[in-house]
Amino acid sequence: MATLPTPSLFPIVPHHRDNAPPASLPPKLAAGLAGIARLAADSPCADAKRGTEYFLLPVRSIVNHCESTRVPFPFTVNPYRGCEFGCVYCYARYTHEFMELDGGDFERKIYAKANAGPIVSRDLAEMNIGSGHIAIGSATDPFQPAERQFGVTRAILERMAEREGLSLSIITKSDQVVREIDLLRRISERSSLTVNITIVTLRTRLARMLEPRAPRPDLRFKALRQLRDAGIAAGVFMMPVLPGLTDSEPHFDAMARAASEADAQWFLSAPLWLMPSAAKYFLPFIEKKFPRLAKQYREWYSRAAYPPDEYRKEISEKVGRLRAKYGLGSAPRGARTARPEPQLSLSYV
Repeated sequence: MATLPTPSLFPIVPHHRDNAPPASLPPKLAAGLAGIARLAADSPCADAKRGTEYFLLPVRSIVNHCESTRVPFPFTVNPYRGCEFGCVYCYARYTHEFMELDGGDFERKIYAKANAGPIVSRDLAEMNIGSGHIAIGSATDPFQPAERQFGVTRAILERMAEREGLSLSIITKSDQVVREIDLLRRISERSSLTVNITIVTLRTRLARMLEPRAPRPDLRFKALRQLRDAGIAAGVFMMPVLPGLTDSEPHFDAMARAASEADAQWFLSAPLWLMPSAAKYFLPFIEKKFPRLAKQYREWYSRAAYPPDEYRKEISEKVGRLRAKYGLGSAPRGARTARPEPQLSLSYV
């Protein structure tokens, strides 16, 4: 797998490199694992930076088929397992549990899928993709810091650029997506492609608390403008909406206005969806940083993973008004029309 020469955004700390399996799993425990958990346990440690370990994960496929009608796309591609951005609300922490790892390891142990280019080529040739939409980055950010070193996302996109007639979307919080503008334009010439930039808030300090290692909101809006100037279809995912933190009318208005000024083609939103694996990290965060909201969060999310229907309707109506005000679209191309689960399936209102 080719390594990109671009230097890291972060300083490199001394680390130890070898081909041993992760030290977090003793040999006796690793011996009892199967499937993806066994592959993870056997994955060689490729690097360690900023308190995060990186592993090369052997996989049998890159394109995953989603059979549930509650998911708005039939296929997904996640170049990595885990995400270094460390978003405190991240629903995808549960994916590390499949590898017998703790949800807290989601941003500390990042698995780069090995040999991704040839594998995705085989998947696209053998699977019955047809006109089915492929969502890239549904459970991990494809342009997180690891991409600078491992280049898994680029390897995948290069193979997709060789084909025509695909329906693709990318979701990311990273302004590093602009490094691939030329490649994205090549894909757009032969296939349908949309890029969704996730931005929760314009407030830099709040964003840093919620998404410790993600690029600043202003950098993401700048990236959106660059994508649009390059002729690439792109819009804003304001999700999740965090009750009491990012759901006020002025906050929504500022976000929609910024999206319009960056020439976003759509503006989508969804309230926080809190799975148990995420709740055990997010709720203590709320209690510590925003204690005035703790009771409300406990009441709402102790009964279900969703906020009350009335609240969801309120958010939907608010977004609708702002779309009309700023001339923003209601959906990107390619997604199914079935009502999906929030966040996990990148749903929107």
